[in-house]
Amino acid sequence: MKVENRTFIVSGGASGLGLATVRDLINANAHAVIVDRATPQESFPADRVLFIRTDITQVEEVARAVADAVAWTEQTGALLGGVINCAGVGFDEATIDARGKPHSPENWDLHLAVNLTGAFNLTRLTLEHLVRVPPEERDGERGVVILVSSTAAYEGMPSTIAYAATKGAIRAMALPMARDTARFGVRVVTLAPGPFVTPMTGQWTDKVASGMTKNGLLFPQRYGEPHEFATTVRWVLECAYINGENIKMTGGGRLPARL
Repeated sequence: MKVENRTFIVSGGASGLGLATVRDLINANAHAVIVDRATPQESFPADRVLFIRTDITQVEEVARAVADAVAWTEQTGALLGGVINCAGVGFDEATIDARGKPHSPENWDLHLAVNLTGAFNLTRLTLEHLVRVPPEERDGERGVVILVSSTAAYEGMPSTIAYAATKGAIRAMALPMARDTARFGVRVVTLAPGPFVTPMTGQWTDKVASGMTKNGLLFPQRYGEPHEFATTVRWVLECAYINGENIKMTGGGRLPARL
C-alpha cells in the first residue's frame, strides 16, 4: 500500500514506539491520528497530525476518537489507511509471590483492558470505516491493521503473567482477523518486539536491564531503537504480500527464564 497521503490511527502515539511510528509516517508524507491519554512528547504540523485524547479502556471514547479521525480525513482528503495499535501497559506481578500472596485482579484487569480489549475495540471500530475506503488498483487493497504483541507472548519471564497472557492473545488474533478482513482487501499483521528503548523499559531496574542485555540478547547486544520498529511498520504497510503473520523483532535474542 502506498502510505503517501493516507491516514493512520496510532494508539499510544504520544511516546515510545507509537511516537516513532508517527514520526516515520510523517516523513513518508502520510497523515497520523494519535490516540493516547498523554499529550504527545513532540509537536507536529497540525495539518498532518491530529491528537485525540482518549482512554483506550473506555469504548465510548474509542468510538468518538475513530469518528473524529474519519471526519478529519474528509477535511484533509487523506484517505484512511489503517490502524496501528501501539498502546500498552506492563506491570510486573507474580502469579503468587514469595510471601504466598496471589496476583491482584486489578492488575490483571488493567492489562486486559488496555493491551487486549482496547486494541480489539479500536481495530473493530476502525475497520467499519476502512472497509468502505476505495480500493487501490492492483490488488484491491484498502488498508492495514497492525497489532503489537511481544516476545513475551513466546517466552514470558517471571512475574509477567498478565502482560504475557495479553500479548499472547494479540499474537493469536492476527490470522483469524486477517481471514475475516481478506474479502475487503484489508491485511492484518502482528509485530512482536523484544526489549526496545521505551518508557516501559525505562522503568526497569539496573539489575533487570543489565541482565536482559547480557543474558537475553544475541546481536546486536542492545535494546531495539524506536526508529527500527517504525521502519518495520512502514515495511509492513508497503509490502502487500505480508499478511496474517506474527513477526518477531528480537535481534536473535530470547527472554531469559530468570535474570
